[in-house]
Amino acid sequence: MNRHLRKAVVAAAAITAGLLMTACQNGTADSSSGTSPADTASPVAAAEKASDSKDSKGVSGSFKNGKVTYLAPGKYIVSVPGKEDQQFWVADDTEVYGAGTICGEAGSKVDAPCTPDQLEAALKKGAVNADVEMKNGAATLVTERRAPQQDTGSDAGSDSDSRETVIEGINEGKGVNGTWFGNVSYLAPGKYTVSDMKGTEQQFLVAEDTEIWGYGDICGDTNTGEGGQGGIECTEAELETAAKKGFSAEVEISNGIATTITDDH
Repeated sequence: MNRHLRKAVVAAAAITAGLLMTACQNGTADSSSGTSPADTASPVAAAEKASDSKDSKGVSGSFKNGKVTYLAPGKYIVSVPGKEDQQFWVADDTEVYGAGTICGEAGSKVDAPCTPDQLEAALKKGAVNADVEMKNGAATLVTERRAPQQDTGSDAGSDSDSRETVIEGINEGKGVNGTWFGNVSYLAPGKYTVSDMKGTEQQFLVAEDTEIWGYGDICGDTNTGEGGQGGIECTEAELETAAKKGFSAEVEISNGIATTITDDH
């Protein structure tokens, strides 16, 4: 009887030792991998894991009134009140516009085109208030929001969180008027800028009745003689293609909308 009891005790001791060794090995493996339950539960780790999955479909949509923060090279997070934080990527063709923090001047009425590198450099210093347009997890457009203007009494009914865009200005009869000679650049569909000799940029819109004349830069050619195309009327698609490269032109603007665009010839 005692002999059977001793065998049972020895067997139980062996099983217990084996379980302890297995637990130790598992603990060692967890510690050597550098992960812990707290790590896998962190938002950054979860976001990186999701972004590394080639099979996952990225989020698409507009994230207005957001705050953008830096996560890793090319990776950012936009936080919008009432929504979960959303991670996104920045690609080479992502359009970025600044209003003094990412790039450009804070007092300028025109958003300045920025580079992805300028966006990253600004966000490494701190979060930036911006609107983000996203498609399949990659940003197509990042637009820095201007600081709210202090109420001077003349615009008491205006929303302090909004900025006056060109379209809003036109609706209120505040669009600019005049003729500009300078380099035309693309901003967004239907939106362009023309710079004067001092480099000051003026934003303007293109309407369906805007006359666009090309002499080799937008369309057509410089030969105005017999057999040459000379100045011909161009399409807005041709204007957009040329403006993305940049060209010189005379732009006549009425209430913020170009009435005539004639490339330099």
